[in-house]
Amino acid sequence: MTLDFAQSARSTIGIEWELALVDQQTGDLRSIGGDVLEALRGPDGSHHPHITEELLLNTVELVSGVHDTVAGAVADVAGQVEEVRAITEPLGVDPVCSGSHPFGQWFDQEVTDKPRYHKLIDRTQWWGRNMMIWGIHVHVGIEDKNKVIPILNGMLSYIPHLQALSASSPFWAGVNTGYASNRSLMFQQLPTAGLPWDLDDWEAWEGYVDDMTSTGVIEDVTEVRWDIRPSPRWGTIEVRVCDGVSTTQELGAIAALIQCLVEWMSTRLDAGETVPRMPQWFVRENKWRAARYGMDAEIILDAAGNERLVTDDVRRLIETLTPVAERLDCLTELLQLNLILDKGASYQRQLAVAASTGGSLPAVVRSLRRELRLGLPA
Repeated sequence: MTLDFAQSARSTIGIEWELALVDQQTGDLRSIGGDVLEALRGPDGSHHPHITEELLLNTVELVSGVHDTVAGAVADVAGQVEEVRAITEPLGVDPVCSGSHPFGQWFDQEVTDKPRYHKLIDRTQWWGRNMMIWGIHVHVGIEDKNKVIPILNGMLSYIPHLQALSASSPFWAGVNTGYASNRSLMFQQLPTAGLPWDLDDWEAWEGYVDDMTSTGVIEDVTEVRWDIRPSPRWGTIEVRVCDGVSTTQELGAIAALIQCLVEWMSTRLDAGETVPRMPQWFVRENKWRAARYGMDAEIILDAAGNERLVTDDVRRLIETLTPVAERLDCLTELLQLNLILDKGASYQRQLAVAASTGGSLPAVVRSLRRELRLGLPA
């Protein structure tokens, strides 16, 4: 199988942001996504070009255009949040974002009426119905398909950083799971989800897709739901490992980190250097550590097994990537990683709210609503 890779300008960026819809009074999920999308139709009846449905009707997805800067992509989806809010506010509903809803129950949620989603649920059954999860996806343009797999392999070393910074799913169906990111472990239960297989080049990726297609595992390449995957249609690498974040500050910071890492690796390849990669067993262990311990995770740094606290390594990365960020005009956003380090990741803030309110999970939802409206204090 030959997979064409679309032309894409180097290190351009796009963002997808999944938002949950919650009742302003109770904080519970509301399955009005279809109504929101209907209200957003244009005068000619056309669908909104960037706001789309997702698996569950309690969700809408915001999709930016292609941008040269992180600031442009964040402003794009932030404007879409306000479009959604203009529809939901009179209905007593607010958009929020976190990796999971603190107390929603899977059996109360309605599935979007599309063959693609019905097929997924029919195949995955209980696991599929439990996919009450929200994330952010960041696309970065790659100008040469032969760079895609080396950069993808290199990015696997930074999964724990991205997962810890974005971790926002400590609660599941009313239970404190003890995990910073329960979403990441839930999502990998789906076929073709989770960590990528160990591939050496573009031809190996084509071979994988051919195998999965010929055996009926997938119908097309979009059904490969890896944590980081090639996106041939857009000419990008798509980073999908992150939990949903509740502020544009966090969104910009994490997107900037991803854009800078990809550009940094691309520059190394241009210079004839190799991009370091880690053994798959270390990659898998790092993912679990970040999901369990979040910002307190001790992560494995390299093939030699050296370890460091993830927050300390994020600080090192900010320093290392500052020249790249200056070149990409995203230094302001990259430096906002310090805001997450100082204020805590979303899972930490949610746990703190619950602890201060006698375990009230509706109070956690109220805090998420407030963060999306107002952001984090400086």
